[in-house]
Amino acid sequence: MARLIYGMITSLDGYAVAADGDLGRGAEDEEVHTFIGDRFRDVGTYLYGRRMYETMVFWETAHAHPDAPPHIVQFARDWQRAEKVVYSTTLQEVRSARTRIERDFDVETVRALIASASADLTIDGPMLAAQAIRAGLVDDFHQFVTTSVVGGGTRFWPDDVRLDLDLVEHRAFPSGLVHLHHTRR
Repeated sequence: MARLIYGMITSLDGYAVAADGDLGRGAEDEEVHTFIGDRFRDVGTYLYGRRMYETMVFWETAHAHPDAPPHIVQFARDWQRAEKVVYSTTLQEVRSARTRIERDFDVETVRALIASASADLTIDGPMLAAQAIRAGLVDDFHQFVTTSVVGGGTRFWPDDVRLDLDLVEHRAFPSGLVHLHHTRR
């Protein structure tokens, strides 16, 4: 059975979206980007909220930039290969292949999607992920922690949920970014 994975870059104080829009430094270097690409290379389906999709649709054409380094081209190709589901009541059309819009996040439909999938899925964006976390759907959590405290924004973890997790992997990068991989106990 496939696993549902939630992973995002966060500030040191736990925000996935900073109030001022900047989570700080640590995630922009090639080593970190390659590591993230390797971790998510085999994802078969990305589940996005509208805002996260509008950020990630960059990867539909990133490979075509004449100065794109190999790790960017690889990530773009991996992203393009996967299916994308965008949960939005406002988005009228998609700007990427292999993408569809769903108007509602229905827990049972997502549960069935996970059960029938042959490859892992990710859920991206803290608001959408919070719904899946509350429903007990998320199996793996990848938090990429920067070195900045931003003081506000949208939290990586929902406030109204208790989770007991096991740390299965961690890595510190020279940039100061730390990767924490937890699984649900």
